[in-house]
Amino acid sequence: MTLSRDGQVVLRGLTADIPAGASCIVGPSGCGKSSLLRLLDRLRDPDAGEVLYRGRDVREYDVLGLRHSVSLVPQLQAVLEGTVADNVRYAAELAGRSPDIPTVLKHAGLDASFAERNANQLSVGEQQRVMLARSLAQEPRVLLLDEPTSALDEDAKASVEQTLLRLRNELGLSYVLVTHDQEQASRMSDWSLRLALGGTRA
Repeated sequence: MTLSRDGQVVLRGLTADIPAGASCIVGPSGCGKSSLLRLLDRLRDPDAGEVLYRGRDVREYDVLGLRHSVSLVPQLQAVLEGTVADNVRYAAELAGRSPDIPTVLKHAGLDASFAERNANQLSVGEQQRVMLARSLAQEPRVLLLDEPTSALDEDAKASVEQTLLRLRNELGLSYVLVTHDQEQASRMSDWSLRLALGGTRA
């Protein structure tokens, strides 16, 4: 598989089989980690090659249905105007779901009291959890997490990691986590794809 951006090759000749469960894409800045993640739910398509999900080319799926099943939690906080409940409800309705907001918040590591708080007035770590709750409200099979702890202090980072591991164990969710931190990749995954500037290895 090959992918270019702005005339520059980002990924070249990449072949990988990402298993169900807990996986990480790890490597330095600029090696194509986030670009690869965006291919998995069709925010981009490769220039050459194909991306398969459950044995089918992702281009064969309805794109919105794919993104509800394979849900991206972006690196930068992008909460919507309104309350935390508004954010969760909006995402659920896009997927045709009727969310149990207290349960969704609990799964994301937030107390039910957060439901009526203004999402834009929360801390960075709390907003990260709101975005996680939004994804969970769509009842995905797979979470795609782009550097979810990069802007957090060590305590908040550890808390988010514990939440993700608990989701995997309690809900059976698979996730693909992008990180530049090899130690985090070792803690959080059973399988890692290591990208390097000019090379790739699993």
